[in-house]
Amino acid sequence: MQIPTTMKAMVFHEAHKPLVLSTVPVPTPSPRQVLVKIIACGVCRTDLHIMDGELDRPKPSLIPGHEIVGTVVGTGKEVTALHPGDQVGIPWLGYTCGYCKFCLRGQENLCDNAGFTGYTLDGGFAEYTVADQHYCLPLSSPQAAPGGAPLLCAGLIGYRSYNMIPKDAENIGIYGFGAAAHILIQVARHRSQNIFAFTRDGDLESQTFARKLGATWAGDSSDPPPQLIDASILFAPAGDLVPTALRSTVKGGTVVCGGIHMSDIPSFPYSLLWEERIVRSVANLTRKDGLEFLKLAGEVPVRTEITEFSVEQANEALEALRNGRIHGAAVLVMR
Repeated sequence: MQIPTTMKAMVFHEAHKPLVLSTVPVPTPSPRQVLVKIIACGVCRTDLHIMDGELDRPKPSLIPGHEIVGTVVGTGKEVTALHPGDQVGIPWLGYTCGYCKFCLRGQENLCDNAGFTGYTLDGGFAEYTVADQHYCLPLSSPQAAPGGAPLLCAGLIGYRSYNMIPKDAENIGIYGFGAAAHILIQVARHRSQNIFAFTRDGDLESQTFARKLGATWAGDSSDPPPQLIDASILFAPAGDLVPTALRSTVKGGTVVCGGIHMSDIPSFPYSLLWEERIVRSVANLTRKDGLEFLKLAGEVPVRTEITEFSVEQANEALEALRNGRIHGAAVLVMR
């Protein structure tokens, strides 16, 4: 195929300012990179954290977006793992060094020298992008479509968070019923687990959406569930939900904070943590997470519900996400 020399991209220049629609050069892959023609890119709450300056070390003139689905159209001279025509997903983790203590002990998600797609590396709010061949995930044909984009972050972080709770948990709470939750509930129901969905207070539409997907119970985040639950995952970036979740957790239960950014956690009485309850965070993801989850998503099979926007509508998509107007996930589709 004929590859153009320029492309459309939405570029981040400054916190608290909208992205700027720009015409920029199509990137040239380095020896170990592939050039990917983007099919679609999901819009994530992490993108909002970048826009709001809460993640404050983005690369200059950043192209955001880290839930990328696309087709390889070019390769660097040292690329052996991928070929033109391959369908790939590009997630948040875009590079690790391989030699720091975390990489050496199998925790590449904590790499001291990591690169992150759509944050320290240019991402997918554009027509083309480049990525290291070893950090691209193979996609099945059904996943190489706009509906597959949310699997690359909402799905992966949801899956890593899910793996932090006890395997025998029967009753699982999810706080913040957005893109990650609507994927994770399908995995949990596939394994016959009960989901208790907590939404913004008064968000009856999201509660109805959760019940439609099989939630045992759905209600306001400030409401106690009808019974104590074995573990909870917090996707909402609200620190005050940590003690709220602990109040509803059984002895020995776990509360997992699944976001990259969260407001401060208020002080709470030790009695909420006592009896061996656990509070823990999840950071990034590993390539192993990606391979495992994409295989599982195909087996379930996971069906995503998406609202499509054009790349030029990225700012509208971000505002819709910020204001809770997206049920499922927002996805930029390249046309």
